[in-house]
Amino acid sequence: MSNPKVKIGDDAIFDASVLGKPRVLILGIQHMFAMFGSTVLVPLLTGLSVSTTLLFAGLGTLLFHLISKNKVPAFLGSSFAFLAGYMAIAPNKEPELLPYACFGVAVSGLAYLILAGFFKTFGANKVMQFFPPVVTGPIIIAIGLNLSKSAIDSCSTNWPIALVAILIVICCNIWGRGMVKIIPILLGVIGSYIVAALAGVIDFSPVADAPWIGFPVNYGRTVFAIFTRGNADTALLITSIFTIVPISFATMMEHIGDISAISSTVGINFIRDPGLHRTLIGDGVATALASLFGAPANTTYGENTGVLTLTKVYDPMVIRLAACIAILLSFCPKFAAVIEIMPSSIVGGISLVLYGMISAVGIRNVVETNVDFSQTRNVIIAAMIMVLSIGINFSSAGALSFPAGEITLTFSGLATGSLIGILLNAILPGKDYRFENNEPNKTGVDLEMAQGKSLSKKGKK
Repeated sequence: MSNPKVKIGDDAIFDASVLGKPRVLILGIQHMFAMFGSTVLVPLLTGLSVSTTLLFAGLGTLLFHLISKNKVPAFLGSSFAFLAGYMAIAPNKEPELLPYACFGVAVSGLAYLILAGFFKTFGANKVMQFFPPVVTGPIIIAIGLNLSKSAIDSCSTNWPIALVAILIVICCNIWGRGMVKIIPILLGVIGSYIVAALAGVIDFSPVADAPWIGFPVNYGRTVFAIFTRGNADTALLITSIFTIVPISFATMMEHIGDISAISSTVGINFIRDPGLHRTLIGDGVATALASLFGAPANTTYGENTGVLTLTKVYDPMVIRLAACIAILLSFCPKFAAVIEIMPSSIVGGISLVLYGMISAVGIRNVVETNVDFSQTRNVIIAAMIMVLSIGINFSSAGALSFPAGEITLTFSGLATGSLIGILLNAILPGKDYRFENNEPNKTGVDLEMAQGKSLSKKGKK
């Protein structure tokens, strides 16, 4: 039985069992819906499977909790930071190219393990000197700007429907209260979906044809299929690594910011215990596993941190319950079909806001961390990152290509800009950035920024 004297939102609750099973179930469902709108948007933008995405969001979350000693109340959903990588390898959502993009993301997940080893060996303060805000901020700005064209193209298929989605998201962000403010993307999708259905622009026949129960993984769309077919494109595999792995520099900084934000929200320093090395390993292994089976990269979700702030129920068990619900939904193809028939104009409208938010987060990153642009070194680093990342991406070639024996290595604009930025920061004199173990989130890339909240302020509550 639930305890009638315990009210959600009054005092912090670290053991959700005192609330009783019905309330715990409701809290789990709420966490699932908080991550849902953002998580399913990534496969819609990239062409990956919605069912596979939900399955590995749930499995990735459970794996993360296991590796981090079941201490951190974090949910792992789809990462938007890697969208540029997917679109660089499979610009038109080609099913035969998406496994190559997933291979690059899987290697990125392994890069987390390397950084985790550095954190364990040298400590956070020394490692973070190579990834200061003057590097990560411009990278994040470039990610959003590089994606902007695809959002406009999608909106152009039906601007009235796209504008409905945009207006709902903006209104929920500005005037929403409680859960409305936490899930603006989900509400934007639902509201514009209903309008599109009433306007007769959605064909529901795929929903009628889809079975109620089905296996969420298609082997032909996994990374394993590349190597079992016997005709793997070695050059494309190498290109996907060089194109996508540099993006992980930004997502790893995002991870550190998210763990800082969760620590501030809960009042427990998770950077010390279980430690950044464990949380990075959990995030990296979850990302690699999801990518190998054809799902998007995983990342810790600020949406669910917002739910923690709202309810003050900090028991990680509630997050694990949400993960189990996501896994169950992944086995319902009919449910996935409802999402997959969504008009591209809705996806475009949501993306227009999202991609702009990504770039805005990069700007906020350099502002809140007081990057000193009176120093020429900082101006040069930021300028080279953004000009190379955006200029190469929108050039006639679209990438830099270098012959290497019998294959040709291709570096995307983002990969080139990121690598040059990190190198310049290491070489040029005048480094003054110092990472503090308790600093708030100032590097997040995902939808925590689309909720009208500053997680640095959240840490002060």
